[in-house]
Amino acid sequence: IVNNCFCFVFNHQLNRNILSSLLCILGWALKSKTSFSRNSPVLLLGKCYHFKVEDDDSVTEACYEGSNEDSVMGNAEAFRKDFASRVWLTYREELPPLPSSTLTSDCGWGCMLRAGQMMLAQALILHFLGRDWTWSEAMTLQPLDTETWTTTAAKRLVASLQGSPRPSDQGSPPMHQAQARGSAEEADAHLKEMYHRTLVSWFGDSPSAHLGLHRLVRMGLTMGKQAGDWYGPAVVAHILKKAVEEATDPGLAGITAYVSQDCTVYSADVIDSHRAPRAGQVSAERSDAPPSQHSDQPVSASALSDSRAVIILIPVRLGGEKTNPDYFNFAKSILSLEYCIGIIGGKPKQACYFVGFQDDSLIYMDPHYCQSFVDVSTSDFPLQSYHCPSPKKMPFSKMDPSCTIGFYSRSAQDYERISQELSKVLQPSARDKYPAFTFMQGHGRDYDLSAGLTPEKREWPFIRDPRRTATTTGDFVLL
Repeated sequence: IVNNCFCFVFNHQLNRNILSSLLCILGWALKSKTSFSRNSPVLLLGKCYHFKVEDDDSVTEACYEGSNEDSVMGNAEAFRKDFASRVWLTYREELPPLPSSTLTSDCGWGCMLRAGQMMLAQALILHFLGRDWTWSEAMTLQPLDTETWTTTAAKRLVASLQGSPRPSDQGSPPMHQAQARGSAEEADAHLKEMYHRTLVSWFGDSPSAHLGLHRLVRMGLTMGKQAGDWYGPAVVAHILKKAVEEATDPGLAGITAYVSQDCTVYSADVIDSHRAPRAGQVSAERSDAPPSQHSDQPVSASALSDSRAVIILIPVRLGGEKTNPDYFNFAKSILSLEYCIGIIGGKPKQACYFVGFQDDSLIYMDPHYCQSFVDVSTSDFPLQSYHCPSPKKMPFSKMDPSCTIGFYSRSAQDYERISQELSKVLQPSARDKYPAFTFMQGHGRDYDLSAGLTPEKREWPFIRDPRRTATTTGDFVLL
């Protein structure tokens, strides 16, 4: 049907309006510009921006009360640069065949895996580069012309009708080459750009990429997921954990992941994750491993040799069929924290990566944009397609209740602070009787309700008791 529609379009040279209607029928949409209010603050992964003049005395009070003291005031360009510096992972085509399949693209089904990759990439940015890092070429990105194309034909068709080149054909600025550095600042910037490029390469679309789509799909096979299946946010959390734990690149030896059980974070398990060496991993003291950095200041790898950073992933459900409005302020508070690495969720069966908010709308990065395969094994592969210049917004009311929240904890001491701060955010009010998740002292095995269940009888993140009747929805069980 799709091919016949495209033939019809080409043969009759439909105008753009008719094309737009046709694509909407097919489940696609032409991009509409995202508008932002100049009168309300914008929160992006813990950073506060305001688009009014900077000397407006009301600006500071306007910032969301949940943001921490380190939030900075900025302007529209600072926000754009910060957003465009986040790593953007989207649908790709012309890939090497995915594990146990003949598929060479994830278009139409891999959006939650891509959203999970983006959240994981943000954790690695915090780990290696710090929250204040921005990409030097972020402001040179060209606005996207289209969104959510699922075939090359759609991209080419729209490009021809608009008289503009396809995104994959647009010229890329010359890549920054290694040069002699005249100052410590320039040397540091060059070093960070090397880490940036290495980080992106870990998410490459090849079987050898440690955190790439092929590796995630292969790990999904052990959980009963095939390439082409739709992945829920809780399943993706466990796939990400497994991918990080099994990564063999020495640069990833100093970081691991933890997934909460039944919406409960067991503190002893997280602290153990911080302290325990990863089996089979090369020590973080290897000189070729990118050093971790805090507040954009480099620290020696040896200083962190007895501790690992932990990516904390918490699958939750914020309501029944729809997100409960009582959780909207909770989501705002979470996204106002700099150690939050975002939320993966989206609309029903349409995943995205939530990174901020303004008023009653979430700001997100959209993986539904099909791009061509990029060979990240080359030393100068283009980075432009891994950064998005166009933020998008969605009302909180349209958010699917099933999601996974992520946090980055650098050390056991850092976790103690994070757990104390989050416990205050989670403190239920008279209206909000049920926190989205909880912290508990001790180990998860001390409270393990699933010890007698086989893996086939487990459902993430809630344990299904075979003696009870329950209705399942997505990754969750509604008792």
